This record gives sequence, C-alpha cells and structure tokens, in this order.
Amino acid sequence: MATNGYEGELKMIEELTTNAEQIQDEVLREILSRNAGTEYLRGFLHGQTEKQLFKKNVPIVTYEDLKPYIDRIANGETSDILLTEPITGSGTSGGQPKLMPVTAQVSNKWELFRGLYESPLIKHFGDINQAGKRMDFMFARPEIETPSGLKAASVSTSIYNECNFRTILPKLYTSPVETIFCPDPNQGLYCQLLFGLIQRDEVVKVGSVFASTVLRAIKFLENHWQELCYDIKTGRLSDWITDSGCRNAASLVMKPNPEQADSIETICNCKSWEGIIRKLWPKARYICCVCTGIMRQYTTELEFYCRGLPLVSALYACSEAVCGINLEPLHKPCDVSYTFLPNMAYFEFLPVKNERDGSIEMKSNNEDTELVDLVNVKAGQCYELVVTTCAGLYRYKVGDVLMVSGFYNNAPQFQFVERKNVILSVDQEKTSETDLFKAVTEAKALLDPLGFILTEYTSYVDTSSAPGHYVLFLEIKGKEGKHCKELDPKIMVECCSRIEESLHYTYKIYRKRNIIAALEIRVVKQGSFEALMDYYVCKGTSLSQYKKPSCIKSEEALKIIDSRVIGKYFSPKSPL
Repeated sequence: MATNGYEGELKMIEELTTNAEQIQDEVLREILSRNAGTEYLRGFLHGQTEKQLFKKNVPIVTYEDLKPYIDRIANGETSDILLTEPITGSGTSGGQPKLMPVTAQVSNKWELFRGLYESPLIKHFGDINQAGKRMDFMFARPEIETPSGLKAASVSTSIYNECNFRTILPKLYTSPVETIFCPDPNQGLYCQLLFGLIQRDEVVKVGSVFASTVLRAIKFLENHWQELCYDIKTGRLSDWITDSGCRNAASLVMKPNPEQADSIETICNCKSWEGIIRKLWPKARYICCVCTGIMRQYTTELEFYCRGLPLVSALYACSEAVCGINLEPLHKPCDVSYTFLPNMAYFEFLPVKNERDGSIEMKSNNEDTELVDLVNVKAGQCYELVVTTCAGLYRYKVGDVLMVSGFYNNAPQFQFVERKNVILSVDQEKTSETDLFKAVTEAKALLDPLGFILTEYTSYVDTSSAPGHYVLFLEIKGKEGKHCKELDPKIMVECCSRIEESLHYTYKIYRKRNIIAALEIRVVKQGSFEALMDYYVCKGTSLSQYKKPSCIKSEEALKIIDSRVIGKYFSPKSPL
C-alpha cells in the first residue's frame, strides 16, 4: 500500500464504524439472499430471508454440528449443501483437522482486511514497505487434499501460497519462499534467522503470527548465534541444513563476510541479551505479533529482548472470520482493544455471566438466551463470539470470550478474555485460562525482583491420588547469568502459596475442605516447552499458528514435559 493511500483506508474505517448497524443488516441480508435455498438453511427458513426469522429459527451451533455437512462437501457432494458460491478450497481451524469452506469472497474479505488493519500501522510508524524489509518468521504446512480434490490449508499457508504474496516476497521480506515451505521447521527457522541477519541493516519490522513464535526464534538464536556467525563469516551454510530449497536459496546470496559476522558476534557475545532485537536490527520500528489473550504470558520476556520497541497486536481474526483491528498500535498488550469491522461477517454475542469472584460462567445452548447484535453489546460485559459468514457458517460459536471495552463511533471495541472451556477442574470448581494467568502473574511478580523470569507455564489436573490437585509446570530463566539452580526452594513454596491465594473463591473453599489437595509446582529445565512445541508441530500444527496449551490433555505431551522436571514444590497450607 502506498503511503498516500492509507488515508483512504482510514476514511473507510470511519464510514464502517459510523454505519455499523446498517452495514451489519446488509451483510446478513446478502448472506441469506444467496444461501436461504441451501439444504442447511432451507430446513430453518423455508427459502425466506427475514432477519427475525433467522434469529428465531436458525440454531446456535459448534463445529461438531456442521461437521457432517462439511464432510459431505469435502467428499465431493455439491457445495450448495451449506452455500451456493463455489468452494475454492478449505481452511483448517486452530491447528486441528477442522475443515472450513473457503470461497473467492472469503479471499476478497481477507485482502480488504489487510489494507484496513495496516492503515493504523502506517499512520503511526510510516510505510515500512518503502523503508525496508520485514523479518517475519513464517512457516507453512503441507496442504491436505480432500477426497473431492479440494485443497485444505491453514489461513497463513493459504496466504503464503498466493501468487501476489510470492511476487512481493523478495522485495518486502527477508525470508525466501523456500525457507517458509521447508518441511523441517528447525531448518526453516535457522535459515530465516540467517537471512534476517545478513540483511539486518534493511529490517524495519520483526514479527510473526503469534508472540510465542517470535520468542522461540530469539531463543533459537541464543542457542545458534555462533554457528550462524560462522556461516556468515565463511559464506557457507551449515551441513545439517539438508533441505535442497533452503540450500539453493542460500547459495544465491551467501558470500564470505567476516566483518558482518564479527559485528553480530560482538553484539551476541554479551553478558545480557536485554534489548538484543534492537541491537541486532537497529532500524526495526516495532514488533508485530498477537500479544493478547493467552499470548500475554510471553510479553514480559519479549519486552526484555526488545527493550523500547513497541509490541503491536494489529488484528483479531480466526479461521472462521476476520473480525477486528487495533486502532491504537502503541497501546501496551494488556490495554489493546480490537474495533470490530461490521462488513466482515454478521456478528452476534452470547452473554457470559461474570461472577463476583472474577470467574466466568458459560451459558449453554439450551438456555433461552437471546443473542445480542454487534451494536447492542454493553460496555464491561463479557460475551462469547458467534458468527455468520459468507462461507456457510451460520450462528457459529467461535469459542472466544471477549469483553466490551468501549466503542469507536458506533462499533464496539473488544478485549480478548480467553478461549472457552480451557479449564482445570478436580471436582465442581472451574478454573479458567484467565484465572490461571492471573495466578501465575503473582508468581512472576515474586520471582522478578530476585533476578528470575518465569518464561513459560502450563498445567494439568493430577487425579492419580485422592483428592486430586493442580499441577503447574514452570520454566524459569535467570537474568544476567543467574541459573535456576540458585532458586531458593522456600521461594518456590511461596510461589505455590501465592498462586493458590490468587485463585477464585470456589477453589479456596474446596482446598480448605480438602476436596482439592495442595497445588504443586514442577520446575522444568530450559528448552522443555520447545520440546513440547516440537511434539505438536510433528503432529501437524503449523509453527506459525502454534499456541501452547494452557492445560495439557494429551498423555504423550504430559510425558514429554514431565520427563524434564528438575524440581517439585507443594503449597504448605490452605489459602486464606
């Protein structure tokens, strides 16, 4: 996008948000006029298109409700089972094998959305397309072919496959396409870092889809910087990089550069890596990745590495729909709100009960709860997002819980709260992702002044003995040469107590009654969460879209993380 063009995008945002109610009605009208005669909607609407009939008759659904219809399309039946527009491919949701219909209209909405979410970035940081290159860590997964011949891929992989993206890639990005499509994520990451270092004076933006991927890249660099410097110095790629595409791409640009290698080595060979991103890529203006929701846990460590560079969460989107943009990219991750764009889908919201103790209670589909339209949500209220899209999803529960933080013109702004149903439960208590995040934050606050950073965590419920108890796996890193072996066991016991005291009222009552046993912290050695990520990537999750589980359900994943435990600590008493 040209610099003089972003003002047109900002003007469009003003128009969209001012006329939000009218545009929402138009979006629904268009979807129903096209698809009311499909097999799915015909059973509820009988060919009619009235909004009130839609809201009265069409049920709220989850993926499992629509899966039989989607499977029939994937197996070759006509696409007007769910929609009349021809299906051009299929997306996958959440790294899981959930197929989502993709049409030309979906692709067009993504293209429009990109221009809209980039316009506030250009307003605040200038047009980076004219200033230099982006060092984005990007990883594609192989496409899956359905029995009917449709190609299925994640949203990010579909973008990387677009002709337009491949055309602009060499000019705007440091990473060649071969490194993005490398089947081995570690080889791909090594080469992307290598190309980013070789072009370090051109990099004006660092990023990836999620904060966890950026952090993984920096930690990978911490372990491989000497080898990377040697490659730059000699102009030869390391022998363990066996992917032919990566090797061919490297051969086109690599040549011995001892001076650059020495400069990078001097920066990396320091006592503290605080601000290392800014030192290695001095022209970088910001780091762009999703830092909200579950990704907030990575912001403390990222801020350590990027010291002074803004962390920008530019957009809120999911496989099911593109939703909102961040109009204030300089806001800290904890303060980010996403302004919903009413032309992207028809949005409805299922009210979520916010208990006095801060926990969230979800409404079931069977409750007689009226869904709230986009413009009628209330500030301070939490809702579960429900979407109706041009791709055949009708009143579909995305599974995200959002809180209304305010309005921009007539369009609401939302803060991401949590994913639904990511909870710990021993008995009848329910501990949400947000509950857990708040409690772990207390442990971080205790460790930080002592020179330690809590970098990663996950959890599970141990019911191997009665009563069951919560187990938290923590990866802890020392600042400026400190080692986690220096951690006083008394401090870790205090962390257990702080976490329990920060959990909700019901948990504390159950602990006092011995319905739940003492909370346990298991400290794991460095690199444990990378091993966990490698496991999920090997199972088919794209590295670009990997989200570390807040609660481990897989026995295999549990074995991986549990085998790396170096210390166990228990809460000494029931919380007050």
